Amino acid sequence: MSRSFYCLDWHSRKNYTVIMENELELTKKRLSELARRAEKRGIPVESDFLTPAEQLELTRMRCEPYVFDGGYEQAERRCAVFLPWDGCEWESGIVCLEIAPSNEKFAEPLTHRDYLGALMALGIKRETMGDIVIQGKRAYLFCLDSIAPYITGQLEEVRRTRVKVCAVEPETIEPPEPPKETSVNVQSARLDSLVAAVYKLSRGEAQKLFERELVLVNSLPPKSPGMPAKEGDVISVRGHGRFAFVAEAGETRKGRVKALVRIY
Repeated sequence: MSRSFYCLDWHSRKNYTVIMENELELTKKRLSELARRAEKRGIPVESDFLTPAEQLELTRMRCEPYVFDGGYEQAERRCAVFLPWDGCEWESGIVCLEIAPSNEKFAEPLTHRDYLGALMALGIKRETMGDIVIQGKRAYLFCLDSIAPYITGQLEEVRRTRVKVCAVEPETIEPPEPPKETSVNVQSARLDSLVAAVYKLSRGEAQKLFERELVLVNSLPPKSPGMPAKEGDVISVRGHGRFAFVAEAGETRKGRVKALVRIY
């Protein structure tokens, strides 16, 4: 999402922002409806996969009780399972598919983009698919159980590599390394200060990143670099990486703010 945004001209970026904001509002309405359906019918109701930005919006809504499920503990893209009452039992609707080369000897190195592109070329909607975890020459796709048989039967090639697909237990894969949680000292928890502190930049260098619109907050460009970060905000900086603002964790002796961040 962010890469496509960076490639747009100024007017297209503005239109993109409006479209994304409208889509986010529609997602919030859809999630509210799913929560009402779970309560009315007395059964768990599961959403499609949500982006981190959509998950953050859900945490700011009053739609409890619900739980997130991405198929494994450290999942980034996750479904929301709305429960009719706290403690209600529910079954995951997520399947883990192993995508392996038919002949490892002739397998080429494949990236996340390669796998996602091959899947999207089959006409599969992104919201039906969760994380793609790459381990060596194999990839593990977490997807909704409703789309798993189609992927298993139709995905035969990724780039020029012939592949075979089968369902496996999530426990068989090695989980990726968790994000690094650390604290940085800033004058205040505003966006430009956090970007400068996390990536060890000067205030001027951080400001230029915002001026060039290379910073996204929850997949959207911020209205101002001086905006205070909210707990849970995911900040992406092109050419540097992304991190989440967790919370303020007190002050230093000199009165600076200790900001807790999670670096991916």
